Amino acid sequence: MKIIALLGSPRPKGNSTRLAQAFLEACEERGAAVERYHLNKMSYQGCQACMGCKTKAEACILEDDMTPVYEAIRTADVVVFASPVYFGDLSGQLRLALDRFYAYLTPDFASRLPTGKQWVVFLTQGNPDETQFADIFSRYEFFMKWLGFGPNHLVRGCGLGAPEDITNHPHLLQQAAALAKTVLGR
Repeated sequence: MKIIALLGSPRPKGNSTRLAQAFLEACEERGAAVERYHLNKMSYQGCQACMGCKTKAEACILEDDMTPVYEAIRTADVVVFASPVYFGDLSGQLRLALDRFYAYLTPDFASRLPTGKQWVVFLTQGNPDETQFADIFSRYEFFMKWLGFGPNHLVRGCGLGAPEDITNHPHLLQQAAALAKTVLGR
């Protein structure tokens, strides 16, 4: 099984990244092939509305660090998104990458991706109130279903404001690691 992870935190060892890593390491232990993309270290821009993906090619025509990500996602069985909640939404790094998913749509707005890919989301937020920002997942779920993604999984950590707060919540790391068995079916 092939898993692609888009890690959207600017902190390489931040809370959302550490949650995703617990999951990814458990997947690797079960034999999955994992590719990690640390978005903050990549050079890319948002969609330029050039429509090249609709008129000239079946993929985004911009050539930057997102170029290899497109094929990786196309061939993946599972796509992982990890992000802290900044200003009530995903990090800018992840939002910018998702903006480029427009290229996965044909001119008549059907998905170019094989259907049924699983997707896993790890969200962490400093605010301890679980009702705050609870709508983030559902907003992006609409678009992921439009692209043909199937089963989805969410792990949220609230009250994780400092970079190392995840270490005070081992149950979340255990939940992330245990999710590997569900996703891989073994």
